[in-house]
Amino acid sequence: MTEIGIDIETYSSVDLAACGVYRYAESPDFAILLFAYCVDGGKVECVDLAQGEALPDDILAALTDPEVVKTAYNANFERVCLSRWLGMPTGQYLDPSQWRCTMVAAARMGLPLALGECAKVLRLAEGKMEEGRTLIRYFSKPDRNGRRRLPTDSWDRWETFKAYNIRDVEVEQAVKAKVSRLEETPFDRALWVADALINDRGVMIDRPFVEAAALMDETYKAALLEEAKAITGLDNPNSPSQIKEYLHQVTGFPVSKIDKTSLDDWERKLEYWPKAKRLIAIRRELGKTSNKKYTAMLGCACSDDRVRGLLQYYGAARTGRWAGRLVQVQNLPQNHLSDLDGARETVMGGDMDDVELCYGGVTKVLSELIRTAFIASEGKVFHVCDFSAIEARVIAWLAGEGWVLDVFREGGDVYCATASQMFGVPVEKHGRNADLRQKGKIAVLALGYGGGVAALEAMGGSRMGLTETETEEQDIVRKWRDSNPRIVKMWKNAEAAAITALQTGREIGFNRGIIFARQWGCLTIKLPSGRTIVYPRARVGVETDDGWRGDHESIEYEGVNQTTRKWEAVRTYGGKLIENIVQAIARDILGEVILKAGRWNLDVVFHVHDEIVVEADEKTPLSLVEAIFDEDIPWARGLPLKGAGYTTRYYKKD
Repeated sequence: MTEIGIDIETYSSVDLAACGVYRYAESPDFAILLFAYCVDGGKVECVDLAQGEALPDDILAALTDPEVVKTAYNANFERVCLSRWLGMPTGQYLDPSQWRCTMVAAARMGLPLALGECAKVLRLAEGKMEEGRTLIRYFSKPDRNGRRRLPTDSWDRWETFKAYNIRDVEVEQAVKAKVSRLEETPFDRALWVADALINDRGVMIDRPFVEAAALMDETYKAALLEEAKAITGLDNPNSPSQIKEYLHQVTGFPVSKIDKTSLDDWERKLEYWPKAKRLIAIRRELGKTSNKKYTAMLGCACSDDRVRGLLQYYGAARTGRWAGRLVQVQNLPQNHLSDLDGARETVMGGDMDDVELCYGGVTKVLSELIRTAFIASEGKVFHVCDFSAIEARVIAWLAGEGWVLDVFREGGDVYCATASQMFGVPVEKHGRNADLRQKGKIAVLALGYGGGVAALEAMGGSRMGLTETETEEQDIVRKWRDSNPRIVKMWKNAEAAAITALQTGREIGFNRGIIFARQWGCLTIKLPSGRTIVYPRARVGVETDDGWRGDHESIEYEGVNQTTRKWEAVRTYGGKLIENIVQAIARDILGEVILKAGRWNLDVVFHVHDEIVVEADEKTPLSLVEAIFDEDIPWARGLPLKGAGYTTRYYKKD
């Protein structure tokens, strides 16, 4: 036996989607119901654990045998659940280095993460059984009365459930055979294991503070709802339809929508209707969802108060970047309060009046304190370290935009330097022509991937200092492109390389050792790290006149349409290809940092974009973590990297 494919069906009263697998498997009523497996690609067997059957001795031994590879679709689920089933305590889990994840292998090929959708896209002869979702609701979750349904409640359904379990292994094996064409690189293999260990480690929450914050948020919003009822007489003043009807009756104005983008307009219109204006203000407060993260933390924290499973490996197609899960650490609100310690203590005291008196609105204060709910364990601190302007560094390095690289090498401010290059005058952050820095900043953030005026507006151009005139924004676009000719040229070269590779089947060399190719009917882009981006079923089509290029060749592939959220034909272009490449390289750079941290015995508890959070002994210097960021990466020679960080007992934005 060299490899065993596994799929399990489980039961727990804990909500898996809301709480994650670590908390799910820790529930006292957690159980593995069915265990389906195949050895070395052979016939699939199903062990009915719920009915008292036992795993064969050799299969049981294989679960901890380092010589036997364990594979599964979303392998972390099986690995964590089996760890609990084997009696391992919280914080200890089966060694991820012995496991392979077929879902991650599919993601590397640009395929959907869900097994059923992946099987459909691969057009397998047999896909997941459609009955599966209903059967999972029936046997794997409690009924409305909180009771666990047993096989004896429906033998027919139970037999179908076993067939479903067997089919899943068969489908997983079929998917594995297809996606194994793209070989996993040693770098990505090591990073997957490191990611699993980070998720296993988790990060501690300050439970007393989180409970106090969650209670205050609930109490405050309940009070707001009662106030809204009192001033409007509405049954549910949080209902958009009831709010719209009320506003129409009170003001006579037609009301088409009440959403985040229209609330400012409504407040201006309601100057002479104070009750209606107050309703809009309450609606704004009730609509803020960030503070629900406190409740999410409590729901997914394990018995040791550590939240595990915050990041999903290869959660973003093509770039391979991580996706946030459970608490969504990748979109935590920033903190601007000058006295975080005092604000935390005031919230712990539970007096909303004190919070408002000392620090401002309750909702705003709680939102700014969310980061601080993550704390270092006793006797330890967080070293938080990140790269500055990583995408701007990578794209300049990739294109060979020398003046930008020089700014980074000399430790300059890239936004000032960009504005100076664009406008031909010295720009200093707090000195000469400082007002131009904001224009340089938005240009750097918005225009690197071929975007124009629309990209400036999407980045919030008017909020960041640009006037809302198309002429000025067009001028910004033109000046930035004139200042970055190598980057602009790179967009066109990337598109040409992709089209040539697809049309000829030849490998096309590109900047920094990148290679465009056509493989398995896909467009592939091999990155400097050795990892490959895949665009499934890619081809060259013809796009009709778009207003500036006329009819022209275009690149099409199959993927998830970001608007419809459906799997369908998607078009891409040079700027978008460069965006994928740059973000993928930035991801690989962070991956190198994570691997180095592991080699230096530094415990990463989570990471966000280009930042890592290390939980370390108080005597471990911050400089040790910063040194990892400054160290050269062999496949990224000449890329100026610099890390800077700070030390804290709770997470925050410094």
